Order: sequence, then C-alpha cells, then structure tokens
Amino acid sequence: MQLHLVSPQAPYFEKADVVLSADCVAYALADFHKDYLKGKSLAIACPKLDDGQEAYVEKIVSLLDDAKINTLTVMIMQVPCCRGLLNIAQRAVQLAKRKVPVKAIVVSLQGDILSEEWV
Repeated sequence: MQLHLVSPQAPYFEKADVVLSADCVAYALADFHKDYLKGKSLAIACPKLDDGQEAYVEKIVSLLDDAKINTLTVMIMQVPCCRGLLNIAQRAVQLAKRKVPVKAIVVSLQGDILSEEWV
C-alpha cells in the first residue's frame, strides 16, 4: 500500500513487523514477496517522485507510537535518490516516543542485496 494511503490505525499494522519499500525494489528483487514480505505488513513510497514527504514522517511516527510496530525494515535501491526514504524513516524514529529496531536493506539495479544492517 502506498504510504500516503496507509492508515496507521489499520489492524494489520498493529504490533506488526513492517517493510517500508521503495517502489522499485519489488521490480528489481525477484523473490521480494517470498523472502521479505512473509508475515509482514507493507508500505511503499518513492522519495524522489512522491510529494508530501513530511506526511511520510508523520505516518511512520504514528506506526511506531500508535500501531506499536515491532520492527521497521526499509528497503531501498542503490541509486542516490532512494537514500531519502531511509532518511525519512530515521527522522521519524528520532521523533517517535517508542524506539523500534530499524533494518536498512540496499538492493542493486541487478537485484542483488548490497547491504543489510540494523541502523
């Protein structure tokens, strides 16, 4: 679901492990659904093309504080503009009352995992 359309009060986000993915990741990563979405809730966004990124920060803060998500995995492409999605998530984590583990996964243009680390 596109992050602008996400309702942090939706029951499928409550105490969930959430994947926040750049739009392009699922197209580059062949086993995206099988390897990264099983048992998780998903939100997608594009930090370059989407407007209203401050609303993204607010939504993520609400996911952290109101939905009380367990973990947040941010999946981005290796291109420079995608780093903005991780920056948005990190800003939200700083503003949130609850501290939640955040994992960053960077995917190459060829669909390889370049890095996977808790940030």
